[in-house]
Amino acid sequence: MALEEIPLHLAQDELPAPVSALIEDANLRLDELFSSNRNRRVPRFLPSDPILLFRALQFLTCKGIPPGRTFCEWGSGFGVGACLASLLGYRAYGLEIEEDLVTLARQLASDHGIAVDNLCTSYFPEGYGSYPAQGGAELMTPEPDSHWEDASAIVAPYEGMDCEVDEIDVFYVYPWPGEQELMHNLFDAVATDGAVLIAYYGDKDIAAYRKTLTDSWE
Repeated sequence: MALEEIPLHLAQDELPAPVSALIEDANLRLDELFSSNRNRRVPRFLPSDPILLFRALQFLTCKGIPPGRTFCEWGSGFGVGACLASLLGYRAYGLEIEEDLVTLARQLASDHGIAVDNLCTSYFPEGYGSYPAQGGAELMTPEPDSHWEDASAIVAPYEGMDCEVDEIDVFYVYPWPGEQELMHNLFDAVATDGAVLIAYYGDKDIAAYRKTLTDSWE
């Protein structure tokens, strides 16, 4: 796998007012969702840590590490991550397969005047998927478009997204236990060279990786 971890140095200063307002409002809406038991309609939904994501993306952006300013959140839920990316100047997409969550994400972004494309679709491009395997899940990939040894499969664009997958500069995901390696493999399979993956692993653990990284990040 051609991924190298990027050391993160996260700021501790006060959050910008729009970021604080967004996170506070999102937390209130999450509390309402869980207290009303409406979350039972989306049992696999678990929010990540928006402050850690903002700090990580802020650091990467300030250092100029992503090759461009297009962001995609895999399994976006309420869409808070995509909203934070938009506030940092990214063209932001949120991919979420649960229609109820997409509706809530669109409302949150709209209420805060944040430009985000929340799409109701899988984060697996057409032809990709996963299957159970010992110790976790394995990535299923389409057949390459030729039989040459170095041939690779064409990655179809996400439905509703007005750019190609290889034009996405930063991906963000909060993988389920046992799916961390699956998400690494998916990123490695579909992302362009130089793209960045931010992954939140729970319990204040966040990491960033760059595909085919060659420079030193000391």
